[in-house]
Amino acid sequence: MNQSLTYIAIVVRDYDEAIDFYVQTLGFVLVEDRYQPEQDKRWVVVKPPGDGSASLLLARASTPHQQEYIGDQAGGRVFLFLRTDDFWRDYRSLTGKGVEFVREPKDADYGIVAVFRDLYGNLWDLVEFTDGRD
Repeated sequence: MNQSLTYIAIVVRDYDEAIDFYVQTLGFVLVEDRYQPEQDKRWVVVKPPGDGSASLLLARASTPHQQEYIGDQAGGRVFLFLRTDDFWRDYRSLTGKGVEFVREPKDADYGIVAVFRDLYGNLWDLVEFTDGRD
């Protein structure tokens, strides 16, 4: 059996502001931005640079119920983990671009980690693993 996570949907307020944050601020690559007329929505996919296979599907909230979850998709817990090969390079770059870190960098038994908020408030770990895990 060969399975993998491909897309992780993240509910956003607006496609263009989300693309701007993920591409311009976080340095992700815009993989696809295609209008789907039959559903009057866009299929927008971004991914971090590198050889990882998981991508984010930026899904604009289309109902008031969905809007309630923008920025709180994990109930206040860290939602996504951005692995890096150079923690300090990326930490400095993100702080220089105004990204809000809510937990400062710390050394852990598995590597170096800090927690930041995305533009909607979802929590992310920026992490460089040093214990050999992928």
